Amino acid sequence: MLIDIGVNLSHRRFDADREAVLKRAWEAGLAAMILTGTNLEQSQAALELTALAPERLFSTVGIHPHHASECTPVSLQRLEKLSQSPQVKAIGECGLDFNRDFSPRAVQRDCFAKQLDLACRVGLPLFVHERDAHHDLLQILDDFQNLPPLVVHCFTGNAQQAMAYLERGFYLGITGWLCDTRRGHDLQAAVKVIPPERLMIETDAPFLMPRDLKPKLSGGRNEPAALGHILNALCELKGLSLQELEPILLANTQAFFDI
Repeated sequence: MLIDIGVNLSHRRFDADREAVLKRAWEAGLAAMILTGTNLEQSQAALELTALAPERLFSTVGIHPHHASECTPVSLQRLEKLSQSPQVKAIGECGLDFNRDFSPRAVQRDCFAKQLDLACRVGLPLFVHERDAHHDLLQILDDFQNLPPLVVHCFTGNAQQAMAYLERGFYLGITGWLCDTRRGHDLQAAVKVIPPERLMIETDAPFLMPRDLKPKLSGGRNEPAALGHILNALCELKGLSLQELEPILLANTQAFFDI
């Protein structure tokens, strides 16, 4: 009974076999998925895809920092309208990305703050992206009072960064980055100090296929069916059995996303 909190199911890499991807996920034991919205168009697409399995598919609506330059009063109004659907469970993917800087940093900050305001107004949780912008992200978040529940999606940071998020009551989403022996050392150390009650798991499919997954998924593309592999890696690092950790993760996710 797993829930993948981050699936980019509207991505073009799933166009040829989207329903087969879902079938493999259900066969692998997934109970539900949260489909990620990354701009206005993809948020609309993610919401529409929930119709494929309305009791098991839910979505977010938001503007990723890569698309922050697309953030206008009109796009925010349309996101707010989309957020009224009962299938929409969070505002995001929103946040800051100072790694690629596809949008100017000042524009990213402004777009993020406006989506925080939107989440506060509509009463939905936040699905947040952060890359190389930890300090700036916290500065913006600390300016807001009474934020709704927040998960830092695809957390790849170190233990110190994890503790800063935990001190603020945030959740952390763990991906297959955990399984990367080249880049995942900080994350592997961090998850050992993160309480299970603050963890959720995700694939971020079609991205971030676990490097140690055998056999590899076809086409070099990640799928929600790989979520169990991430769970097993997390169990090993936490020193917990599957029977101990899985129900905690499920309860965290159901409570956070109200599903």
